[in-house]
Amino acid sequence: MPQPTQANIPRTPAAPAPCGLRLHSQAPAQVLVINCGSSSLKYSFFDTRNDRRTTRGQVERIGSAHPQLVQRGPGGDIQLTLPPGGHHEAFDAMLRELSAPGSGVIQHPSQIGAIGHRVVHGGAHFTEPTLITDTVMAEIKALAPLAPLHNSVNVAGIREARRAFSTAPQVAVFDTAFHRTIPDHASIYGLPYEFFQQHGVRRYGFHGTSHAYVCRAAAHYLGRRWDQLRIISCHLGNGASLCAVDRGRSVDTTMGLTPGEGLIMGTRCGDLDSGAFAYLERAVGLNAAQIDELLNQRSGLLGLSGISGDMREIEAAAAAGNPRARLAHEAFCYRVRKYLGAFFAVLGVLDLVIFTGGIGQGRAGVRSRSLQGLHSLGIHLDARRNRDTHGFDRITRISTTHSPVTVLVVPTDEEWMIAQETLRACRPLPAPRHRSSPG
Repeated sequence: MPQPTQANIPRTPAAPAPCGLRLHSQAPAQVLVINCGSSSLKYSFFDTRNDRRTTRGQVERIGSAHPQLVQRGPGGDIQLTLPPGGHHEAFDAMLRELSAPGSGVIQHPSQIGAIGHRVVHGGAHFTEPTLITDTVMAEIKALAPLAPLHNSVNVAGIREARRAFSTAPQVAVFDTAFHRTIPDHASIYGLPYEFFQQHGVRRYGFHGTSHAYVCRAAAHYLGRRWDQLRIISCHLGNGASLCAVDRGRSVDTTMGLTPGEGLIMGTRCGDLDSGAFAYLERAVGLNAAQIDELLNQRSGLLGLSGISGDMREIEAAAAAGNPRARLAHEAFCYRVRKYLGAFFAVLGVLDLVIFTGGIGQGRAGVRSRSLQGLHSLGIHLDARRNRDTHGFDRITRISTTHSPVTVLVVPTDEEWMIAQETLRACRPLPAPRHRSSPG
């Protein structure tokens, strides 16, 4: 069997989280966070005694001929090409690197005190971090029709983690849970009431762990309590959503029953006239499965531009004069700007706007275009600060000094938030069976 090969990468110590937040637990704990995708496995290790032991990694291209593992931790940076395999082999590779002499952070799987799993859809039932049982796993899988690209593979990740870390309690942390405070009048659709009451057809919202984290981090940065601020959080990435946060409570968000509503995204269309579904069936001859694939895989920035779902490529093509790329860019920013105005109306008073996610942190042009013309809302962008900001390593203010509304770029850390929620669900954590490895 072919063995993993390692690239020659300089070893640099991992830095603590840039936002200054610390994990809280009643006793010292080591937590592993798992975010399992269809072809990827992201993982993060946290030690509540020492945040400099934080280790993050990812296995990409699972199922291909050459899966790749990248890990960064106190032992340095590691990059491996793995033999072909699926999620089972990816978990084994992760475990090998976490416990590798010299670069690892544990000696044995039983040292992990708890494992937190990102689960996209919790439906109406799961509104808090939840200890995973066989029954809970079955219920998560049953919710797959609401998040067909995510929940089933989340269950596959849970199954593998239970095999690899058999002594650790496993916790599901749901993207939808943060939005449990959205009032009925904001979450309900204009369908007959029994669809809401009997079938749970309503707005659930997503990116909840990201929105919760950046709001806390921004408040910490400003020296304020997050439950005293009115915030619009803009998580802009391949998936994108805005959230109106009223003193620590989500009161509205752009995503809905599924992650397909709201903003234009990388390959998802966002808001769409409901009559388009019947039209696509009658006039184009598409069935339900084909429409679902069209709206989730071939729409958004990719469908509009005909080039890519990656905003970096869209902006490069737009700068070169491609009219469809310019249209895709403008449509994306227009939708963000429109929802900023709508959520200002929801909140009544606005203290803070946050940009996060790959696009929100990395694309100054998107931030500038999205905030254009919002002076009447008290939003005054500092063009130089915005242009000079590359918001992946620290929080940065991009509004003017005297802007009534503060605008920040905040690096998101969903894994940190999942770890904190896991600790909350597991108190008290079981004592580790082996001594901690030095580090």
